[in-house]
Amino acid sequence: MKISKVLSLCVLGSTVLFGANSLVSEAMNYGLKAIPQSNYELLKLIDDAKDPITSQKVELGKKLYFDPRMSKSSLISCNTCHNLGLGGADGVSAAIGHGWTVNPHHLNSPTVYNSVFFKAQFWDGRSPHLADQAQGPVQAGPEMAAPPKLVEARINSISEYVNEFKSAYGSNVKIDFAKITSTISIFEKTLVTPSRYDDFLNGDDEALSSQEKEGFKIFLDKGCATCHNGIALGGTMQAFEIANKYRFTKVGDFKGDKQGMVKTPTLRNITQTAPYFHNGQIWSLRDAVKEMGSVQLGIKINDKDASKIVTFLKALDGRKPVISYPQLPESTDTTPKPNSK
Repeated sequence: MKISKVLSLCVLGSTVLFGANSLVSEAMNYGLKAIPQSNYELLKLIDDAKDPITSQKVELGKKLYFDPRMSKSSLISCNTCHNLGLGGADGVSAAIGHGWTVNPHHLNSPTVYNSVFFKAQFWDGRSPHLADQAQGPVQAGPEMAAPPKLVEARINSISEYVNEFKSAYGSNVKIDFAKITSTISIFEKTLVTPSRYDDFLNGDDEALSSQEKEGFKIFLDKGCATCHNGIALGGTMQAFEIANKYRFTKVGDFKGDKQGMVKTPTLRNITQTAPYFHNGQIWSLRDAVKEMGSVQLGIKINDKDASKIVTFLKALDGRKPVISYPQLPESTDTTPKPNSK
């Protein structure tokens, strides 16, 4: 059977299931979308024809993601602030970088899981995609503090890395800062975590319990999906403090982009990414739900409804890809030495 016919049958079957489930239909009307069940369909969403995902690029990108030599001090890797064992974040209110520097704007590290679905990267949305975003933290003084030339010198001094780049991209590859960081982003694209919520939207009515469905209904009725929608359940730029002031608005000096817009954090794996909000001031997910009701919707969400919404949010904990810590290639005599200053 041709693949196009198979896909057509799958779509038809899903449509019938969706039509029979009013909660799914309501969710779709709010713009909620599931991670596709098919790897083929998922790849169409996350891949880039100009720089396609391959197993060699992913493995190389994983090594670079975990390699602390990407930082000036050779102590900080991408995984330091976006720890794949901690929900893709770091579990502290404000990110800590080079020289134990606390983020000067008191900004919290967002999760890297499912970031391929974000329409904007960074809290102020200044990067449009992962390849561009990956360049920022490496260079930033309060983060990894590594100038591009230093990163290039380190990677090019390690023959094993050079050979892996040639294997992944061809013998004429130029191993510059852009290529190094874009390779990291290719690995990050694979950090997708489908959940029982996705199974439900994809037609499995039994994927969510009755309590989770009740919480999902309240989530929709209260208007939470106004900002937390799409596949990422966030990741778009939205106005902040629409109805009321955020209780901790004076912690840090972050005000959003030039229009005062702030990137909406994803709700996927939200139980694993406390503390919440851009400055990491709320540790309880239930309290975060109530605060959002006040700040964004201008409503009071009582404890009972907030707890029911949290019950639904727990169903967003996803099935994570199995990531084994890579054995990194050894430095050579010409590899630039660590610098902690």
